[in-house]
Amino acid sequence: MTNEFVLEAITREFPESVITHSEPYGLLTIEIKKEDIKKVIHYLKDSSLEINFLTDICGIHYPENPAKEIGVVYHLHNMMTNFRIRLKTFMPKENAEVDSMTDLYAGANWMERETFEFYGVKFKGHPDLRVILNMEDIDYHPLLKEYRLEDGTRTDKDDKMFGR
Repeated sequence: MTNEFVLEAITREFPESVITHSEPYGLLTIEIKKEDIKKVIHYLKDSSLEINFLTDICGIHYPENPAKEIGVVYHLHNMMTNFRIRLKTFMPKENAEVDSMTDLYAGANWMERETFEFYGVKFKGHPDLRVILNMEDIDYHPLLKEYRLEDGTRTDKDDKMFGR
């Protein structure tokens, strides 16, 4: 199975869904319309392509691009042919919501909860979307780039230890 073969299969089946595609470091990466991401992943899993393992779901934040500020990235894998693919979908921060993949991949449960917790992406149809790694009363999403990387109020850190 090749990148060209899989890309052609996806664009043939979903001609209006593919926004862009590239192959950084040989990994087929396709940007898909937000409303079509579940249909495309369902097709990849249940078609003859048999891309049947969800490796990871993660979020990304591009605050300089309001129309595509929040993204969700899916890494999928066909274990038989060792073929890997990355799918991305983007949305404005105010409408950060995509369909849940938990009915396709049971492993998506915690990955979606983590993405919700750190980036604020809501997954429609998720059975238990709540915080799992931070304190339950957290009222912000800490991996958004609007927050500082370090706490400037800490006095227990010595910058000499960090090469600064």
